[in-house]
Amino acid sequence: MRVKFLISSAIVSVTLAGCSAEPGSSSTSSRSPSYEMSLPEEMAALPPESAEKYKANDISPVRAVADAPVSTFAVDVDTAAYANVRRFLNQGQFPPKDAVRAEELVNYFRYDYPLPGDRGAPFSITTDVAQTPWNPDTRLLRVGLRGYDLARSARPPANLVFLIDVSGSMDEPDKLPLVKSALAMLAGNLRPQDSVSIVVYAGAAGLVLPPTSDPRQIKAALDDLQAGGSTAGGEGIQLAYATARATFRPEGINRVILATDGDFNIGITDQKELEELIERNRDDGITLTTLGFGQGNLNDAMMESVADKGNGNYAYIDSASEARKVLDEELSSTLFTIAKDVKVQVEFNPAEVSQYRLIGYENRALKEEDFANDKVDAGEIGAGHQVTALYEIVPAGTKGWLPERRYAGNQRGGALPDAAAGELATVKLRYKLPNGDTSRLIERPVAASLLRAAPLPSGDLAFAVSVAGFAQKPRGDTLLGDWSYADIRRLAGTQWGFGSQSQWRREFLDLVDLAQSRSRPARTANAETRPL
Repeated sequence: MRVKFLISSAIVSVTLAGCSAEPGSSSTSSRSPSYEMSLPEEMAALPPESAEKYKANDISPVRAVADAPVSTFAVDVDTAAYANVRRFLNQGQFPPKDAVRAEELVNYFRYDYPLPGDRGAPFSITTDVAQTPWNPDTRLLRVGLRGYDLARSARPPANLVFLIDVSGSMDEPDKLPLVKSALAMLAGNLRPQDSVSIVVYAGAAGLVLPPTSDPRQIKAALDDLQAGGSTAGGEGIQLAYATARATFRPEGINRVILATDGDFNIGITDQKELEELIERNRDDGITLTTLGFGQGNLNDAMMESVADKGNGNYAYIDSASEARKVLDEELSSTLFTIAKDVKVQVEFNPAEVSQYRLIGYENRALKEEDFANDKVDAGEIGAGHQVTALYEIVPAGTKGWLPERRYAGNQRGGALPDAAAGELATVKLRYKLPNGDTSRLIERPVAASLLRAAPLPSGDLAFAVSVAGFAQKPRGDTLLGDWSYADIRRLAGTQWGFGSQSQWRREFLDLVDLAQSRSRPARTANAETRPL
């Protein structure tokens, strides 16, 4: 019997059998008036017993600058949604809209942002503006961050605890066997000053490997693991934290890495108690990374939430190549935090912008007053991490999405004089150093001349915009109009010449081609549709 673990009332348990869902979940999206998808026969539905869990994730609304001039959100470097969407498409299935977090698709890739000038400010800030390919009346504002790189030889010593789910639900080829190979790969990247402990949980929790820096011992212990029994996740996570505390490195990396399909009965029924457990250890310097595996009972909502609370990141591992990307190529980003509680705030100048919407980051939205409040938790950036945010904006005096209001007292201001002449917006960032408690502020004005001289998106920006558009289609974003997969593919270009990134970018092109090949106009007006 599976025990459902609810992080909050916003979590839904999605049952994808013939595109049906439990009450409160979302199996269909609002239809675009000009482009619809019916479910083709060749697109297999998930089996009836599938009950994957995703947090409710509605599309960000349009805002009027006169009503809400400031947009605030926490950064997000998770990449799980991209790998999960890839899994659905490769299996001939449509991802549930709540499984698609646009920012995680965009941030799966690296872009040509400059390195920060010095480590006094741990990341650089890039802003640019381009014409919107799906709407001639709007423009796109990109905000990009890049953290400083860290050579493996310069990484502090790591005290890692592998917390591995070996319950019966992990007895599938894409679960425990893939966990073993993925973590064995990480073990192969360790140095003599690093250590790994292994804690497992099923019917009970236990320490199967005390701290060691010997990769042979780690791989041997992994090889011996077998799946079976129920899920005692509560005992497991408490033992993992206790083990990390016993071998704590004051000047090093102290991190629990949870590998599970997310069918995780934490053993703590009260949400506040769970959060306090994770936050208490986080505040003492022990962070939490979650790695999701498998399908059918994937609890994406739980893994995303606990990674956020634990100042860690969440990745979904669907293949050996994805394990290599997360635990080998991007190991320093995965393990070493260079800035925590990173928040972005954009204030728009009403003389230049009348309306806007942020593409993605729905689960990361913050109140305006949260920006300067150092008690409010936000996102973390690891060494070499990049963060990209895209705003679609309406220049003042041009046609927007919101209708005019009838009464003069309710009408929004138009192009008004402004004290900050020549500025489109101001981008503000707050962050704390890894061991700091007080945030630092960076401010960057965005020149209004960028708005008036905005070119068509090209190069790196064109690719980022194509990924963002691709992400919004399964979410049912009607503001994309009739922008098609063919349009996305053309904008993305060929993607050769990007070094190691070329592999991942060309794979994205394959996914666009796959989605396009599966799409066709809806047969009837009342047919159940799933836009892609």
